[in-house]
Amino acid sequence: MIATAGSAGNLSHISPAWLAAMLVLQAATSACLWALQRETLRVRAWSPIVTSQLSGNAIAKVAPGGGAVGAALQYRMLVESGVDGGRVVGGLTVANLLTLAAVLAMPVLAIPAIIRGLVPHDLVNVTLMGAGVFILLAGLGAWCLASDKPLRWIGRAVQRVRNRLRRRRAEPLTGLPSRLLRERDRVLQTLGTGWKRALLATVGRWTFDYLTLLAALAAVGSTPRASLVLLAFCAAQLLAQIPLTPGGLGFVEAGLTGMLTLAGVSAGDAVLATFAYRLFSYWLPLPAGLVGYLVHRRAITPSG
Repeated sequence: MIATAGSAGNLSHISPAWLAAMLVLQAATSACLWALQRETLRVRAWSPIVTSQLSGNAIAKVAPGGGAVGAALQYRMLVESGVDGGRVVGGLTVANLLTLAAVLAMPVLAIPAIIRGLVPHDLVNVTLMGAGVFILLAGLGAWCLASDKPLRWIGRAVQRVRNRLRRRRAEPLTGLPSRLLRERDRVLQTLGTGWKRALLATVGRWTFDYLTLLAALAAVGSTPRASLVLLAFCAAQLLAQIPLTPGGLGFVEAGLTGMLTLAGVSAGDAVLATFAYRLFSYWLPLPAGLVGYLVHRRAITPSG
């Protein structure tokens, strides 16, 4: 983490155009998350969604307890804005389930590219890789929401692996496929006819975030195998869930730098690209959260 922070001065070597591109991609990432929560909460107004998500996300990155504290703040702000408390709990739960399921599914998309040895050499190929991830992930999500077959297969496979690994230490796991189908049906019940929009917003949220990392790598002149970068990206998102530090601070930087190095990025480029990516995905949302909270307080405070 110290090495990553120490690379801040090297940002002057990155073209302002690349920095602007990363800013736009992160803005698109946030917009997709707002659209997703708007569908799951069934709220038509954008302002309560935007301000509460920015504020909750910011406090989750700095406060002990991370995500739980952020979720509590977003809940309070949405209720203060007039959204029913029960709807807030259900909607945010479904949004979190969809985003987590999507990031867990993304490494699967990298397997064919790894086998084929796909190595993009320019920005066009990088862009195509991002578009391919978006299309494949959207297709996989739509299949899981519309058909029982993929969830039954996934449930049986996970259940079989788990029972083999822990056959001497725990009771056999049963009924996982049926449980997955029940959770899927609960998500569809919450989303109603808006499930397609919610799915596209979920996929867009991770795709634009992934493209931000690819842009950071391209900005430092590194073009590693995009499929391996995808695996590094997914590992970083899972590390961010570790509750030992807010937002996975330190764990994400160390893990992402190490994974990028394994993907073929030089140590110096990996450190600089990680810092550039985290600048836009972790640090810049902090002041945005403060602005969101101030806008929210002004909106709910009676004038005069």
